[in-house]
Amino acid sequence: MTEKLRIALIPGDGIGVDVSKAAMAVVDAAMTKAGATPLTYETIQAGAGYFQETGQDIEPGGEKRAGELDAIFLGAIGLPAVRHADGTEIAPHLRLRDLFGLYAGVRPVKAYPNAPQRLADPRAAGIDMVILRESTEGLFYSAAVHGRSDIRGDDEVRDTMRITRSTTEKLHRFGFKLAERRKQRGHPGQLTCVDKANVFASMAFFRKIFDEIAVDYPNVATGYNYVDAMALDMIRKPWEFDVMVMENMFGDILSDLAGGLVGGMGMAACAEIGDDVGLFQPAHGSAPDIMGQDKANPLAAILSGGLMLDYLAEQTGRDALSKAAELIDTAVSDGFEANRIRPMEFGGDMGTRAVTNTILDLLR
Repeated sequence: MTEKLRIALIPGDGIGVDVSKAAMAVVDAAMTKAGATPLTYETIQAGAGYFQETGQDIEPGGEKRAGELDAIFLGAIGLPAVRHADGTEIAPHLRLRDLFGLYAGVRPVKAYPNAPQRLADPRAAGIDMVILRESTEGLFYSAAVHGRSDIRGDDEVRDTMRITRSTTEKLHRFGFKLAERRKQRGHPGQLTCVDKANVFASMAFFRKIFDEIAVDYPNVATGYNYVDAMALDMIRKPWEFDVMVMENMFGDILSDLAGGLVGGMGMAACAEIGDDVGLFQPAHGSAPDIMGQDKANPLAAILSGGLMLDYLAEQTGRDALSKAAELIDTAVSDGFEANRIRPMEFGGDMGTRAVTNTILDLLR
């Protein structure tokens, strides 16, 4: 019998508990339909609520245990009223990125039929792109580990933007390979480098490494955009882009903008992948004001579950896992196409359970 894969499940705070439960129900159903060996889950307590109770942001040994399992699934982290003394949020997930070197933040952005289109141009219905966000360095370098910021009394604070060759080379290679895979699946397969190379030496370095790596991938079309121009183009012509690779803070901002183009953060799936560990989570916040009220849109978490299955398929070579991931994507697409998925987030009449149950019905 095929060995069961083990998932570190971190429900976290707020609606993280709700959407992670929904995502795992859909993952399990897709695995059954695909004939795959069921996953096992090991819950790890972490987040602002746990910090409020214990003074620690993750349970003892939680980080080590998470890294030893086959993948990590995170619901959401953070509560507005719970902060460190310096005002920063409780963020063990940032430390996990740093600890496990999860440099490749993969954020797909896709328009679905009958989901809100924020742009009037009919070409917006064809938005289907990926923002590839470096997730361990950039302007988040100081935030990844509490205490890295240079706080000079009450007069000045300095946070460092860090761009290293080793991480950036891996990020760009990941981007080119992703563009190649998308080209094989019928997408344009173009990789756009998004930076601010005209102002910052660190960003010029980022682009220089991009050009060096591009030589090894002659079949991938490349492009360039300064981040401010990219923000403009994501409103003017987002349908012209396929994969965009960028620094951490730029990716944090532009991925939220992109999510808004296709409905909202309830559609924002996310994978954070390193050499040996993969973490998967919806990119939205914890929204504690609607926790437990059956109002959260679980689709970002469900689609993140599909990304996790794709990752596990690549790691293990098990075709059934890839089939299960495809089943989830198809169920979501078919549900929107038939107008059977109508999340409250979009003004619809379906809460967390109704959306989840509809997808489960489509999988059956």
